[in-house]
Amino acid sequence: MTLVDRHNFQTFSPLLYQVATAGLAADHVAYPIRGALRKSTIAFRMGSPISVDHRNKEVKLDSSEVLTFDHLIVALGSATADFGIKGVTEHALGMKSVAEAINIRTEVMRRFEDLCRFQDETRLSISIVGGGPTGVEMAGAFAELVRGPLTSDQAHAAEHIDIYLIEAGPRLLPSFSKSLSARTKKDLEKLGVKVLTETAVAELTPRKILLKNGDEIPSEVTIWAAGVQGQPLAQNLSLPIVGTRIDVEPTLQVKNYPNFWAIGDIAGAKGKDGRFLPMVAPVAMQQGTFVAKQIARVIKGEDLLPFAYKDKGSMATIGRAKAVVEVKKLRLVGAPAWFAWLFLHLFYLLGGRNKVLTMTDWMWNYLTFDRGNRHIMDSQ
Repeated sequence: MTLVDRHNFQTFSPLLYQVATAGLAADHVAYPIRGALRKSTIAFRMGSPISVDHRNKEVKLDSSEVLTFDHLIVALGSATADFGIKGVTEHALGMKSVAEAINIRTEVMRRFEDLCRFQDETRLSISIVGGGPTGVEMAGAFAELVRGPLTSDQAHAAEHIDIYLIEAGPRLLPSFSKSLSARTKKDLEKLGVKVLTETAVAELTPRKILLKNGDEIPSEVTIWAAGVQGQPLAQNLSLPIVGTRIDVEPTLQVKNYPNFWAIGDIAGAKGKDGRFLPMVAPVAMQQGTFVAKQIARVIKGEDLLPFAYKDKGSMATIGRAKAVVEVKKLRLVGAPAWFAWLFLHLFYLLGGRNKVLTMTDWMWNYLTFDRGNRHIMDSQ
């Protein structure tokens, strides 16, 4: 068995926003792939697929290496979706990788340092577009960064920072209950976030956001958390595509290609309601385990089973001792939800070192109201 990835590390995506907002160091959310595979018989190749020979069952990597296979599992993930809105690619910052998270942190801290040079009423506007869990967590984390560490660093500059959270729909966290959405909006506004719902973006420019209703919002830093799509790299594999995902059978086999499988964000799997399953980590994790068992069934000559996603609930953290959790009819808010969020993310974080350092950073941030990762470390 061979695992192929363009990076030599696994990224714990749910905590990327904390890297972007100076809460965690970048290496806390990354774990070496070879370290994870050390006690297994799985080989690793760093690279990206550039083509697949279906007839000969071969995949060519950008390293020029050609790998043969009996079964090919495609788990390419997702990419930022701009929905055709002008200016997103040029003027917005995405957050799908460690590099992008560091880029956001660098841009915000550089703009803060620029603001510190002024003692007038010049303002810095940071906008997050998208009111899902990522947007909510990002907005809350930035608000606490401003209220705590940046205020301690330079109070006048921190007082002149505005944070906007822009959502096109009628409420934040649309996949949650209305009561939790309302609680989330209330908590964010208490932190100083300017929450705008039913506000559709028409175009992004370098220093402002143009809205479909004709209004404008100042935005020196715009972070795009409005949605994702299947990784475009999948087009190179000459497999059937539905929307932006690979078309799959209920068994997660790629349609018309029984030895090809797709899992995670790139898989066009559907739930009982006929809609695509959400692009979230629990879906990918369950599908990964499921496909391993499916291949074992193929080898044994047994019938394949349809995949059924078990939704174990949703959660989002808003800030210090503020979070929302929804598991079927169970709903938690405030400190209990926050501790549940902390425990679950620590549990799934790979590597003992990463768990210890992340917990240490969280404790330090909580006790001191400080964040020690406010570095500007790009090539400039």
